[in-house]
Amino acid sequence: MNKEILENISVLYVEDEMDVREFTGKLLSSLVKKVYLAENGLEGLKQFKENKDTIDLIVSDINMPKMDGLEMCEQIRQINKETPIVITSAHNDPNFLKKAISVGVNTYAMKPIDLYQLVESMIKAIEPIYLKRKLENLNISLETRVDNEIQKLKSILDTQENIVILSNNETIKNVNKRFLEFFEVDSIEEFTKLSDNIFDHFIEEYGFISKSTLDKQTCYYEYIKNLREVDRVTKMKNSKGEIRIFTINVDNYDDINDFYVISLTDITELKEKSNLLEYQASHDTLTGLFNRNKFNSLFGKEIRRALRYNTSLSLVLFDIDLFKVVNDKYGHQIGDEVLKEISTIVSKSVREHDTVVRWGGEEFLILLPETDIKGASIVAEKIRTTIYENSLTKMNLNITVSFGISILNQNDNEDSFITRTDEALYEAKRTGRNKVVSKI
Repeated sequence: MNKEILENISVLYVEDEMDVREFTGKLLSSLVKKVYLAENGLEGLKQFKENKDTIDLIVSDINMPKMDGLEMCEQIRQINKETPIVITSAHNDPNFLKKAISVGVNTYAMKPIDLYQLVESMIKAIEPIYLKRKLENLNISLETRVDNEIQKLKSILDTQENIVILSNNETIKNVNKRFLEFFEVDSIEEFTKLSDNIFDHFIEEYGFISKSTLDKQTCYYEYIKNLREVDRVTKMKNSKGEIRIFTINVDNYDDINDFYVISLTDITELKEKSNLLEYQASHDTLTGLFNRNKFNSLFGKEIRRALRYNTSLSLVLFDIDLFKVVNDKYGHQIGDEVLKEISTIVSKSVREHDTVVRWGGEEFLILLPETDIKGASIVAEKIRTTIYENSLTKMNLNITVSFGISILNQNDNEDSFITRTDEALYEAKRTGRNKVVSKI
């Protein structure tokens, strides 16, 4: 923990829960120069406007009355694009992570707050800017006095958790301990024997900064610096062969001599968290199939595509017959196993571009692009037969399933298409179950 960084910064802390705000605020007051407290985003924005020249870091909750944390941060970014921001949240919606990145949030600490993690997140967020200020306060020219100041710079750089590089347009002048550890080298000289610059280690992948992208630019650093924060992301492989994801921050140290401070922040865990939350938001936790939210985001697009290109689009809705009896007789654990085994059967019976959804309870839905009513009937019959002919779970249950099928008409919308398919399913249930009924 770098006490020097903390002792010299002022923090705006925004939290609507009074007990958390008072306790955490008191702790922060013992570590930093000054703490400004606010109980919601509206008050936090006011505090920032009144003290924008003295506030070095913002720590804010997400969900708050009057104005939430991300909206406050978005308005603060219009006033000051540089002040680092740490968010605290137990939010499980992946959209908040995407918005946080677009707003320019630097890092996060999950709730309930782990005070050690919060302090570490604050240090990670402030350290690149603090380093820049520290170097500016030295009031030297790196080009002419780098040898005299090398020990000072090294001591500052080595306190950083991020990978930090000091460079001009052509040559790396200094790096920190984290850089050497990442590439498992003892010195810059050893590193340069392996490659000319760090950009050679950027992995080629769509959506990430790579060497081939940079080779088209006059100055790599200026190009990266002018990108949106959400686009300043790259991948590198460490000495153990592990691929890590980094955001890149570039600051000018000396405009005259074109010196830069480059800081690479490892966001691999944040990215993995975002991917996990996105998966959880779109998939049913029991079966692993898509859920209604995901289906709703796809359904309208598939309808518009089918109508535009005049292709067939079929909908299959099916329901496990007498599923309540299974739950009542064998228990919900066996019922869950039935749902999972049927989900596996269905997934193996459709094409890769078909959409399988757990519609709710014991109901499932299949969206079949470029498939007419005959093709949909074949798919449904295949699934019905497979389920009927196989004993399910350790209880060797004989389960049957009823199907309703419909095909998209020119005058259909989302509601009418589903309603007609549901009517077909109802007809299958009403007339004996374990059958496939089509309704055009």
